[in-house]
Amino acid sequence: MATLDGLPPLRDVIQRYGLDARKALGQNFLFDLNLTQKIARSAGPLDGVTVFEVGPGPGGLTRAILSLGAKKVITIERDSRCLPALAEIGDHYPGRLEVIEGDALKTDFAALAPEGPVKIIANLPYNVGTQLLLNWLLPENGQWPPFWESLTLMFQKEVGLRIVADEDDDHYGRLGVLAGWRTEARMVFDVPPQAFSPPPKVTSTVVHLTPRQNPLPCDVGKLERVTQAAFGQRRKMLRQSLKPLGGESLLVKAGIDPSRRAETLSVEEFVRLANCL
Repeated sequence: MATLDGLPPLRDVIQRYGLDARKALGQNFLFDLNLTQKIARSAGPLDGVTVFEVGPGPGGLTRAILSLGAKKVITIERDSRCLPALAEIGDHYPGRLEVIEGDALKTDFAALAPEGPVKIIANLPYNVGTQLLLNWLLPENGQWPPFWESLTLMFQKEVGLRIVADEDDDHYGRLGVLAGWRTEARMVFDVPPQAFSPPPKVTSTVVHLTPRQNPLPCDVGKLERVTQAAFGQRRKMLRQSLKPLGGESLLVKAGIDPSRRAETLSVEEFVRLANCL
């Protein structure tokens, strides 16, 4: 029995290639092709777009992205067991799927990016999701605006809440400051555990991020140092948590009350602090 895209159902593919999801690789497979279509559609129009996907597994999301008209999909997959299933998809969409066997954390995405619009869409492996996001927000080459025009990524809901959080929100922290400084981020929809195989213990969520073309001028390294120190001791007043960086004198210089706590500062105030270092 073929599905809407003319390929076999994912459960059949997984059975045929013996693709049990592996915890060590942070794998949780999505079987529902309506759901993978919904994720791909939330990235906006894909016509003429090259899409990077991390951890495609048996290719449920890959199929959705291709069926919605992406010019090309470049997938990074660590698990060699998944390659034959992905090759089947490549045969069905000739010349539009490139599969790279490798570790996404060690992949230079910008170097692989072709001319033209690029989007990143992925059901990220849980164990590397946050680090990959930071790599895309704070590229080593310092290039901004980045090579991608949007990120549509699935995280554990707890992480998604941290990415989109503003000041005075319980989930606000270093991740919220860095994401808020460089992008506009919003949560799109939640995905329940039973949508996955095996079902994780937590709800997941899809987050959509678009880069700010002109983020507030700031040295990335200094902003990282300030947020790390401030949120490393978040219950303390900033005069105490920022002591290693100048404490009260730094705060006065930035025009910030030394008795405030990290979670009350806006992104703009963190940038001011970093610029006073």
